Formats: sequence, C-alpha cells, structure tokens
Amino acid sequence: MTPIFNNVYSMQLEIMDHWYKSCNSTMHSLTKIVDISHGVIHNLTRQHTGLDVYPGTFQKLNWDSARTNDKKHKQVKQGIAVVTGGTGGIGTEICKRLATDGNRIIATCIETEQDKSLLWKKELGKNGYEVDIQVCDVADFESCRNFAEKIENKYGRVDVLVNAAGITRDGVLQKMDPEKWHAVIDTNLDSVFNVTRNFINGMIKNGYGRIINISSVNGQKGQFGQTNYSTAKAGMIGFSRALALELADKGITVNCVCPGYVHTSMVAALRQDVLKGIIKQIPMGRLATVAEIADAVAFLAKKDSAYITGTELAVNGGLWLG
Repeated sequence: MTPIFNNVYSMQLEIMDHWYKSCNSTMHSLTKIVDISHGVIHNLTRQHTGLDVYPGTFQKLNWDSARTNDKKHKQVKQGIAVVTGGTGGIGTEICKRLATDGNRIIATCIETEQDKSLLWKKELGKNGYEVDIQVCDVADFESCRNFAEKIENKYGRVDVLVNAAGITRDGVLQKMDPEKWHAVIDTNLDSVFNVTRNFINGMIKNGYGRIINISSVNGQKGQFGQTNYSTAKAGMIGFSRALALELADKGITVNCVCPGYVHTSMVAALRQDVLKGIIKQIPMGRLATVAEIADAVAFLAKKDSAYITGTELAVNGGLWLG
C-alpha cells in the first residue's frame, strides 16, 4: 500500500471506531432511559390505581377474581343481613329497607328486652317483613362469638353487617362518672369490634361482605355534653378506615354512615324550644327521616357499591361539611 492509502485507511478505521463507540454509548443511554421510564410508569400506576402494571402486560390484576366472586354471589337468591340495634328507631327502618331489597334480616336484642323485641318482630310480620330476632349482648365478646356461630350455622354465611347498636348517657365531662363513660364506649364502640371480629372470617372465606357502621355527625365535629358519645362515634370512623384497608382485596367493603339529627321518637320527645333550636342549626331546616338514613345504608349494602370503602357517608342536611 502507498503511504497515502495507508493514511486514508487509518483515518477510516478511526472514524468507524469512533462511530461504533458513539452508537454503543447512545444505545446504553437509551436502555437506561427506557428502564427508568418503566420504573416511573410502574410507580405512578401503583400510586394512582394500586395495581401492578408493567409496559405491555397486566400482572394478575385481581379483576378476574373479583368478577368471579361477584358472579358467584349473584347466584345467591337472598342475601343474609345482620343488624345490631335493629329494634331501635333507625335500626327498624334499616331492617325494613334491607328486607325490601331482598335480604333475610337478623336483628339483635338484649335479653332483658327479648319480650319487647318479639312483639316488634310480630308487628313487622303483619306488614310483610320477615325478621329473625336473636339475643346478643353486643358489649360482650363471648356473647357475640356465640351469636355469630349460631347465625353462620343456621344461615351458612352473613353478607351484610350493620353495626347500629348505640346508647347515650349525656353529661359534661366535669360531672361524668365512669359508669356513664364505659356504658357508652362499651355499647357504641367495643360492640363494633366484638361483632365484626366474629363475622369477618366467614366473609373472608366467602370472598364477599358489606360492613356498615352507624356513626354520627357528632363523631365528626364533637358535641357539648357528649364526650363519651362523640369519642365512641369518632372511634367507629377510625375503625372503619383501618379495617377497610385490611379487607380491600378480599371482596369486603367497610364504610360509615354518619347521620345528623333524625326524627325518631326520642328526638320528638324533646321540649319544643330545644327541638326548634336544633333545627335552626341545620341548613336544610329540618330533621332527617329514618328512611333517609336507611336509604344510605341500603346504598352501601348493594353489590354495585363494591368500589366504595373506607369512607363516611354524611346524612346531616348540611349541618357539618368537614
């Protein structure tokens, strides 16, 4: 080869070598960019949807299992619903509404009110509502365990659980004795654990459940003279949010309904000046009806409400918008 050719050939080799190194560097950078992009997309998707999504494929999204559970449950002709405190003013309307929607209703009562509750059952029967009444002390864990075993043995499962049992023992904290405090906490808050704890294993096994806890606007905003009641109702909200996370991937939803002031016999018995003062605080200018509370419960109890969990449905006429 001539010297000129040698120089040209060497220059070509150098150019080709530089081009090859540049391509390798570019391809390496592009590969890193793609990897980073995949990671960003994956993390963003998890944050916004809670699903493991990767470019080009879906990794077992649980949609099929959710549809399978739903399809299997739709084959059941009648739902089974337990309503604690079902013989009360709001509880009665909840029982009636859930029965109208095709559920078999089991309501609880305490032993000392069994005779009264049987009369309540008979009265509902006259109006076409078939309700099973069972004795259960919701403030006692063992009583709730026995109750749950009896119901599951008799009906096979429970689809809807409404924790509506509650009492009031009002008084400013300065003068409140421990008995009043514990009576309300035991009946209104501990009961939610006692009952729910003894039914969730069956719901998990069946892959389906609707748990609805009846809280209160006073659990959201507080109320003078009700530190015990407001504490219990606020506790129900925290309980529901936490349990909703635990059961979200098991076909079970957990929500609260937070009524404002409702037209029940207890409220109607208030002095007229007191009642007018309460209504004056409500932007809608009236009390809620028991049917409006029952409608909210029925909505959350539906199969179609499967994507609503860990929330509070406020039914308070605008009294509290927090």
